[in-house]
This record gives sequence, structure tokens and C-alpha cells, in this order.
Amino acid sequence: MPEGHTIHRLAKALAELWSGQRLQASSPQGRFASGAARLDGQVLLGAHAHGKHLFVPFAPQADVPLESPEVTWLRVHLGLYGSWTFDGDAAFQAPHAIGAPRRRVGERGEQAVARGEGSVAADPDGPGAQAPSVGEWEPPAPRGAVRLRLLGEHGCADLTGPAACELLDSEGVAAVRRRLGPDPLREDGERAVFVAAARRRRKSVGELLMDQSVLAGVGNIYRAEVLFRCGVAPARPGSAVSEQRLRAVWDDLVPLMRDGVETGLITTVDADDVPVPLPPEDQEAGRWYVYHREGRPCLRCGARVRRAEVAGRALFWCPRCQSH
Repeated sequence: MPEGHTIHRLAKALAELWSGQRLQASSPQGRFASGAARLDGQVLLGAHAHGKHLFVPFAPQADVPLESPEVTWLRVHLGLYGSWTFDGDAAFQAPHAIGAPRRRVGERGEQAVARGEGSVAADPDGPGAQAPSVGEWEPPAPRGAVRLRLLGEHGCADLTGPAACELLDSEGVAAVRRRLGPDPLREDGERAVFVAAARRRRKSVGELLMDQSVLAGVGNIYRAEVLFRCGVAPARPGSAVSEQRLRAVWDDLVPLMRDGVETGLITTVDADDVPVPLPPEDQEAGRWYVYHREGRPCLRCGARVRRAEVAGRALFWCPRCQSH
């Protein structure tokens, strides 16, 4: 499942590509036909993320306030299998480039673009493919079961396989957000709210960091890595973790996740800890301290990284460095 930085990255792309533009909307698959009909011909007002939820407001005109009852909100949660695919001509590029003109966002194959500009998923034309010239592009036939297609003059975005795709009013959006904990990537994210929520619970902190009602946007990789970086034992109950350490977890997540938004990659290893040369059988040591490195030596102390199943997800940690 894409982690929160990917959803913020996606919101940024949609806003930069289409804010203030009137779009066509359709549901090639047919499962979102009535919803697409309501969005068709509406103006995209921007895009917002909270944790792993994407909220995109549409209105009849570009100057409609977000609080207006005229605004219809599209909510998307990608879940395990959802993805957005972008395609367009040479004019279809965001001011803040996130990759090649033809790109996929929010897929497992997301990787760095060769020239270092953000990320792009495995693309049949390759990351160096050139977009058609302005005026030469035609929307491609939908690939797979496309739940929703958004189409502008110079490009389109196709949504496939989401766990949730629905239309809400402003109160519906507020209701969803009330169920979510604070998001380290949002300006309104409050560290104190996260700390208090974690300290009230007896569940292990390893479980709590994945509980979206406690902390929104963190997934399996950030969970494992931030606990290592802050020296927190994942099995320790949230109520037994000090406020100081929980504050450190939040403070570490903020720059880590912001870097993920900018690069499209989760990289958590400090430069001084990267092995030189990088072991050919342990390429993850260049990006992650413990995630997917079970049985391999900790980059800081040499102890063997461990793995356990917690709430159906693999959890990785160093038993020596994470003792608090």
C-alpha cells in the first residue's frame, strides 16, 4: 500500500497540473459512472491529502470557495492495488516535475528517474521516453479496469483498482478526517495530539504507528525505520514510551516524509551509515536500516536484524539498538 508521502505527492501533481481547469470525467469501467457524470465539466479546485486519503474538490467555477455547498469532493483511497496513471503531451508537465511526462504515481514500481527528477514507475516506454508534441497527443485507450478518467486539454489521469472512490460534500470530508490522526506532512498536523493518543493506549508502539486513527500516513517502511532511528522497541506499549521519545518519532518523520514527497523514494539511512562498498547481496543497506533486512547485520551495531509478524504485517527491528 502506498505510504502517505506518495498521496501528498499525487495531490501536489494533480493541483499543479489542473488547478483552475475544467475537466472531462468518465468511468470506462462503468463502476463509477454516476460519480464521473457529476464531475464531468467541473473545475478542479486543487487537491489535498490527509494520510493515505486523497481529497479533490470540484466546482462549477474556479472562484467557488471550498466551503461552498457547490463544491463536490472526490475521495480516493488507493488501498493495496490502486494506482493513478498519467499520460499527455509535452505541455502536460507540472511546474514541480515529478518525473517524465508519461508517468505512474502510487504504484509499487515507483523509482527514481534517471536524470534525478522525482520518480516514475516502470513504464513500457522507459523513463527517458519523450512526450508527443503539443497538439499531436490523443488520449490512449484505457488500460485495465479504469474506475475514473480525468481528461484535460493536454493530458489525462486514470485511476484503477482503488479501495475507495466516492463523492462527498464538505461535511463528509470532515467526517473522514475526524477519524484520522494527525499527519506529519500537513501544516495542521499536531505532534501533541499524536503523543497523547499513543500514550493512552496499551497496544505496542509498533502497532500504533500503523493505526491511522493515531498517526495518519505512516506505513510499514516508515514505521520500522523511524522506530529504529529513535531507538524505540516496537513491542513496547505506547503507554510505556516516554513523551520525549514519541516527540522524537514525530520530529524524525516530518523531514523523512517530506524528502519522500520530493523524491518519490523512502530513504532513511544517514550517509555516514551507508556501507562502502555496498554489499551486492544487501542493496537495501543503502536505503533502509532494518526494513527487509532480517538476518543481516545492523548498520550501527552489527546485531542481526529481526522480523516478526505484527497484526498481519512484517515488522523489522534491531534488538540491540532498539531497547527503550
